[in-house]
Amino acid sequence: MKSKIKMTLLPLLAATLGSFATGAQAATPTDAREVNPVEVGATAPDVTLRKADGEAVRLHKLTAEQPAILVFYRGGWGPYCNRHLSALGEIETKLRGLGYRIHAVSADKPEKVAEAVAEVEFDYALYSDASAEAAKAFGLAFQVDAATYEKLLGYGIDIEAASGRDHHLLPVPAVFIIDREARIRFRYFNPDYKERLSGEQLLDAARKALE
Repeated sequence: MKSKIKMTLLPLLAATLGSFATGAQAATPTDAREVNPVEVGATAPDVTLRKADGEAVRLHKLTAEQPAILVFYRGGWGPYCNRHLSALGEIETKLRGLGYRIHAVSADKPEKVAEAVAEVEFDYALYSDASAEAAKAFGLAFQVDAATYEKLLGYGIDIEAASGRDHHLLPVPAVFIIDREARIRFRYFNPDYKERLSGEQLLDAARKALE
């Protein structure tokens, strides 16, 4: 079965909206291919994120200050996630020049996020969504099945230790562009965690979202 890939901009709203419900209204799937993220044109959920020091911050407060590039990644334990975060760091200056601020959110608990912050070379913020409430609100959360959980443990990856929770929920990697009115102008998601939005694609989408 092909992976479900979605990359949409606001001018395509008429084609992408319709009778779809947002992912926030659906039950949490057990297959990453079944997620149903919030649509372009919708208001982004005003979720609570945790900084590395545990301080809570509301998403709408962040977006009211500056248009946001909101990135969901699985965790600091994932090599594909870390490569993607580094690639975003390479275009951060250009995105800031366009008026955006990057906010990257993972299922890791604040303590794990703090460890990552101490090691990274980019300047944008990393946040914790250990409860997976933000991932669920955006329609990105899925539950890792028992076989996959055991397979991850075999690789030395303990998602319970990383999140501090036993819900076994992870987000499908995704990128949203959100304007200062908290409206989603662009989204990209791919259940295949090895496939990520390139810096070039993101810059192109960021420019178009300003038109």
